[in-house]
Amino acid sequence: MVLKQIIVNSLFLIKNLGTIVVQSREKKIAKLLIRNALKLSVAESCTGGLISSRLTDISGSSAYTFQNFVTYANSAKVQLLDVNKDDIENYGVVSSEVALDMAQGLLKRYNCDIALSTTGIAGPLGATETKKVGLIYMAAANEKFAKVLKFEANSLLYRRIMKYAFSNKALDFLIEFLEENY
Repeated sequence: MVLKQIIVNSLFLIKNLGTIVVQSREKKIAKLLIRNALKLSVAESCTGGLISSRLTDISGSSAYTFQNFVTYANSAKVQLLDVNKDDIENYGVVSSEVALDMAQGLLKRYNCDIALSTTGIAGPLGATETKKVGLIYMAAANEKFAKVLKFEANSLLYRRIMKYAFSNKALDFLIEFLEENY
């Protein structure tokens, strides 16, 4: 099992080395946000601020980064993002409903143009009978549209690499949302 895990993680890093160095996703997002004069807010749970960090690695990111949150605790999601407690109880914190609540809460409370949120299980703990390590839900929303995406990464990825895989998918999802709506 350990050898298989090392191989899976090594292959992921090799496959993504170019985009890690070049920051192509981050630069594309910056270009789209600046061109459309948009302010982005991000609410992260399972990615622990990694998306925000990657977005602000681009010089001049204050032109489009508005207000970001890391909300690991359910109470923080409820207090800061107006996540519906019933959605947490009925669907679980790792769900499309909670991801959507997080994004819509950012829009309502903080007056941003675009909101992106993530909630998932980065592991190695936290899996349930119905939700395994590597599961993430992300939501993107603006005043008119909202979209949720479910993604399942390889459960053998180490936690730090899992978070990077989640952030890659979330940034790709954001690019797609921006291209579809602007």
